[in-house]
Amino acid sequence: MESLRPGDPLEIGGYRLLARLGSGGMGEVFLARTVSGRALALKTVHRELSLEADFAHRFDREIRTSDRVRSPWTVSVVDFSAPGASPQWLATEYVPAPSLGDWVRGWGPLQAPAVQQLGQELSAALVSVRAAGVVHRDIKPANVLLGTERPFLIDFGIARTVRDPRHTRTGTVIGTPGFLAPEQATGAVAGAAADVFSLAAVLVYAATGRSPFLAEGEELDLPALLYRIVHDEPHLDGVPQPLRALVRECLAKDPRQRPLAEDIAERLAGGSPVQGWGPAAPQDLAAEAGRRETELRHLLTLPPPPTSTPHAPRANDALGAPGADSSPPVPGPLSPPPTPPYSPAPPRRGPGRAVLRSRGAGAAAGATIVAAAAVALSVWLPGHRDDSDGSGSRTPSPGASSPGTSSPATGPAGALPAAWAGTWSGAGPGTPDADGVSRARTGEFSVTVTLNGGAVGELVGRQVSDLKELTTGQNLGCTEALRLQQIRGNSAVFEAATSHPTDRAAVLECPRGNLYVLTMTAPDRLTLESEGAQSAGAPAALTRRP
Repeated sequence: MESLRPGDPLEIGGYRLLARLGSGGMGEVFLARTVSGRALALKTVHRELSLEADFAHRFDREIRTSDRVRSPWTVSVVDFSAPGASPQWLATEYVPAPSLGDWVRGWGPLQAPAVQQLGQELSAALVSVRAAGVVHRDIKPANVLLGTERPFLIDFGIARTVRDPRHTRTGTVIGTPGFLAPEQATGAVAGAAADVFSLAAVLVYAATGRSPFLAEGEELDLPALLYRIVHDEPHLDGVPQPLRALVRECLAKDPRQRPLAEDIAERLAGGSPVQGWGPAAPQDLAAEAGRRETELRHLLTLPPPPTSTPHAPRANDALGAPGADSSPPVPGPLSPPPTPPYSPAPPRRGPGRAVLRSRGAGAAAGATIVAAAAVALSVWLPGHRDDSDGSGSRTPSPGASSPGTSSPATGPAGALPAAWAGTWSGAGPGTPDADGVSRARTGEFSVTVTLNGGAVGELVGRQVSDLKELTTGQNLGCTEALRLQQIRGNSAVFEAATSHPTDRAAVLECPRGNLYVLTMTAPDRLTLESEGAQSAGAPAALTRRP
């Protein structure tokens, strides 16, 4: 981690930049801070890459693909740039831990028990990756973080977007030389077996400090290294003997001869002398992680740099990103207090209502179209009044609570229970019988909500809705970053901190600030406690995905 350099931006996408974390083929990586004080890793895309034809579409597609991967060994995508933003960027959870590459360069190779446990943990991560239908294709020491509780596999899909030969010039090599599979080196389509090959190469590096196709201290130009990967046998001197046979199988030239990630995890678990990453991790790792966490806490508490003039509008201000110029809605206590099961008053418009407003492109002049957002709930908030200006913003009434504070109606601020974490989905019938004028005729209304841990006032997840108009086929759904506003018993209130069309090409309004009330009625079921008047056809409940 290093200080920002002269000329570095101080803010991107509404997130304040605190330090540099590194750089690579994609662009720069910064430590960023949300308005609520949460740390993020914000990665920018080099301008020349973002100017390539169809790059924005590929970047958006791969982010959505990588966001499907949810496991204890991966970090979540929190936010990303709107099409046309400069620079293009991606924000993920930040883990204050050294990469495997940093560790080996600074402290030397791992001991045999740590290498074996690292292989078990990363192969379990690959099982989750494969279950989500994703291929990482750039597993390397820099993309493995050595956390104190477990290692993390990061940067899903982004390397593929930048270097995919199906979308760039012929002959482009995907991946990092020394850790890519033969099929990647020759430009062929790489599947899950390529990740197995790269995992084995990373384990060789963890044990020896070098690629399996380089001798100690040796350096080769790219063509010579690629030739070795395709034609030569790996150098496994220094790899612990119990792992050597399995690593050799994983480094087979033919993808069909490599074991599956499930088989690797099972074999490593059976032969491990210790259980769990913690006991096997390097002895100095806890101290290094503690140092990084202390440094992070210091950076997060620094005041913002003084500014003498107002900042220029940001590229995604229209999306209502955290920290955007328009004032975010201020939450007030729910009335009546939600006690499980929570049953708010029937939806109605009028003073004291926070109601979703949305307009879809292509609708007749003056016609009201179905809400282009997932599961919009109309929640009575005595601390709000509706501005009725179509902006989606609300003004606090006297006595309204501020975010992160407590009131007699809400009690002290809390955190989202661990039982809520995961991916939830559901589908409703839509409105196929609507008249197409006062309400759009739509097909199935599908919603996916992904929730992570977090406290009241923090971003804790994302909601993606898909809702297609039957006449035009246009997707009227919205994708929103969810901020936890309140937790009481089995019910939680979320606010859309950012909102943009699920189909980035769609021309429709997705206002931020919508409020959603969910109640956990069973360990694997969330019900939508109140639907707004413009979310007809939405699912009544969401179920947990395996």
